[in-house]
Amino acid sequence: MSGLFFEEFTVGQRFEHAVTRTVTETDNLLITTLTHNPQPLHLDAEFCKGTEFGRILVNSIFTFGLMLGVSVGDTTLGTTVANLGMEGVKFPKPVHVGDTLRATTEVVELRDSRSRPDAGVAVFEHKCFNQRGEMVATCRRFALMKRASPRTAEVA
Repeated sequence: MSGLFFEEFTVGQRFEHAVTRTVTETDNLLITTLTHNPQPLHLDAEFCKGTEFGRILVNSIFTFGLMLGVSVGDTTLGTTVANLGMEGVKFPKPVHVGDTLRATTEVVELRDSRSRPDAGVAVFEHKCFNQRGEMVATCRRFALMKRASPRTAEVA
């Protein structure tokens, strides 16, 4: 597995993920229909002509999922116990079909798990950018990460 164990992360460590993706109409259509989201901003080109965007917006759930997904191979593949939560999810710029997205990840916090000696909590700040370098998404992800070797009880 290519994921890193808890001990292999350092605060401030940055990952520029090599995987990029040009968003297709099929990507947007699939995520929108799979999640039963009838929002015309994602499905109806004629409706969108009358909006400030003038064209279909890519469903933000796709953008969010892609941002996290491309980070997995470099960071957590096979070493995550569980995602504990996300916070501060933001979409500062719209994404349109044809945009090419890339992502970065920074380790912003590391702490021992209070309940599991075989794991620690890593806090990642993910950012997603379009082909013009504009940030289109960001969030903080809290992940329970496996340790390479469990902590032992400290001897007093």
